[in-house]
Amino acid sequence: MKHVYLDNAATTQVHTTVIAKMQDALANSYGNPSSTHSFGRTAKTAIESARKTIAKYINAQPSEIIFTSGGTEADNMIIRCSVRDLDVKTIITSKIEHHAVLHTVEELEKKGSIQLLFVNLDAFGNPDMAHLETLLQSDDSKKLVSLMHVNNEIGNKIDLEAITFLSKKHGALVHSDTVQSLGHYNWDVKAFPIDFLAAAAHKFHGPKGIGFAFIRKNSGMSCMISGGSQERGLRAGTESFHNIVGLEEAFVHAYENLDREKKYVEELKSYFIEKVKKEIPEAKFNGHSGDLDKSTYTLVNVCLPITEDKAMMLLFNLDIKGIACSKGSACQSGSDAGSHVLNEILSIEDMKKPSVRFSFSSYNTKEEIDYTIGVLKDIIEA
Repeated sequence: MKHVYLDNAATTQVHTTVIAKMQDALANSYGNPSSTHSFGRTAKTAIESARKTIAKYINAQPSEIIFTSGGTEADNMIIRCSVRDLDVKTIITSKIEHHAVLHTVEELEKKGSIQLLFVNLDAFGNPDMAHLETLLQSDDSKKLVSLMHVNNEIGNKIDLEAITFLSKKHGALVHSDTVQSLGHYNWDVKAFPIDFLAAAAHKFHGPKGIGFAFIRKNSGMSCMISGGSQERGLRAGTESFHNIVGLEEAFVHAYENLDREKKYVEELKSYFIEKVKKEIPEAKFNGHSGDLDKSTYTLVNVCLPITEDKAMMLLFNLDIKGIACSKGSACQSGSDAGSHVLNEILSIEDMKKPSVRFSFSSYNTKEEIDYTIGVLKDIIEA
């Protein structure tokens, strides 16, 4: 049986060089980074080297990179500490954010800690800039705008620079869940005054359980996790040294090979779109995922012309054929509620049909896409 992995938006295959770096770290650099002896100093030096490397690629200062367990923790840290420490009283976001953001802000609203406002979206899932400005002007409270750069389900890319400058014009702080874009796009945090970003290594061929938050210097935040002075006093706990060096290796690989790998994956996505249009002409691409100019090059989300009885078994039948993909975010696998993202933008009629996310990496091939489209076509026509 063929094995085709097209769920790279959920997680990616770890590069062999990353595995080698992590194995070496586990075997030979086992000192506690907080220890003052040579074993500890060796580990601490490597962590600070990784921090400098990551900062260099996004044009940040090393002190602005805080290692976390991943994107979810980074989002939580930024949002919760903004409310606790920075006097944020109103959070503006959208209804199609990752649940790391949505569940956090909803909990804060339920506790009475914030006023929660949602920006209007168009039929493709793009934020309405005029409405965003109206929300920013709604009152004099301190505001945080939190909008993800690349949507993890439909792949839409927002104009984050324009949103940041508009928000700053009205005195708001700006956070973006950039888990689907850091490692896939060039970043320069000095080019526009965004305050906070979140990243996860496993989205760009690094290990799971490690990521980082970009927190602009002199933010005024204090620690979310207490118990030690690690991570500039913002996150206590012994650093996950082997994961940090794995993150660094994956980040370096991503940016040193970005142009070549982006071109290759863009070609794969374009080929997938062409094959779907030719072989399954009644299929629709959700959001802007079928438009290379308006969406990330790494994924498509397709609404398939399948009857309800076949829809229930679609992912199972694809899995039987060795094809890995998903209905949406891996974080909601097993939920019967359906995609909160698609619920916001699709018609009632289209919501009755199955939508599937296929996401690509440099490990995929056109032959795998041919096989996948063939299997899809057989399922639809059976």
